[in-house]
Amino acid sequence: MARTDLQDAVIEWFAHHARDLPWRRPGFPAWGTLVSEIMLQQTPVVRVIPRLAEWLERWPEPRDLAADSPGEAVRMWQSLGYPRRALRLHACAVAIAERFDGRVPDDVDALLSLPGIGDYTARAVAVFAYGRRAPVVDTNVRRVIARAVDGAPDASAPSARRDLAAMTALLPADVVDSTRFNAGMMEVGALICTSRTPKCERCPLSALCVWRQRGYPDDEVARRPVQKRYEGSDRQARGMLLGLVRVEADPVAEEDLRRVLPDGARFGRALDGLLTDGLLEQTADGRFQLPGAAQSSSSSSSA
Repeated sequence: MARTDLQDAVIEWFAHHARDLPWRRPGFPAWGTLVSEIMLQQTPVVRVIPRLAEWLERWPEPRDLAADSPGEAVRMWQSLGYPRRALRLHACAVAIAERFDGRVPDDVDALLSLPGIGDYTARAVAVFAYGRRAPVVDTNVRRVIARAVDGAPDASAPSARRDLAAMTALLPADVVDSTRFNAGMMEVGALICTSRTPKCERCPLSALCVWRQRGYPDDEVARRPVQKRYEGSDRQARGMLLGLVRVEADPVAEEDLRRVLPDGARFGRALDGLLTDGLLEQTADGRFQLPGAAQSSSSSSSA
């Protein structure tokens, strides 16, 4: 496969089929890009868009969030799932305010120095917010490369060194084209070259795809393990407890939490996990509240 053919096919397809998403619009702030990338981890786009708008309306700059309590970040997170991401964003906002004068850094290494920011997020912000030339590799990109270039049914176990090298080898030299190509590869993987039901007849790489040329063994794709059910899981139990505390203005007593989740074993695991992860804290009188809630209430009273 000619590298330039793959580049042209992806960039051309993306120009006509890219979804109209807030973070792709001209003038969208780098802080918004960082927030959106954290929110999009393990959460569908359709659920992220309204929450992102609310978040940026309340905290349009990192300094705005840094001045608020981490508990308020958890409260605003609402039902996006994996609420530790809200704490991570709050910690990032504090670091950006203190170390970068309130501006999201544009360098990959500087972004990696922020708390909880990994290689993918750092590169995504540098590329999509600031137009830097760097490879961006997520699950979708790995799948497209595995199938179209390597002829495999799906990507093997993640390897930052191998995956980044593979994407770097495909990246256009032109900076603008490299940004479009990064976004286009992600979009092809998200919409066309999907995990279980790839739409090969609509794929811009169908004529180039090595996996298709080899007969694309869809039986191997079908054997991929199914994600664990949310219903009845400890994740659901944690969400039930956190949901009650989130909507209450005052700390919540343990007996009220137990009424939400009567199963003693699940209750214990869920509450211990929330306390360990810093998503809840216990007051001196034994009740439970969002982190920093007392400080936030004190600040509001003094204001």
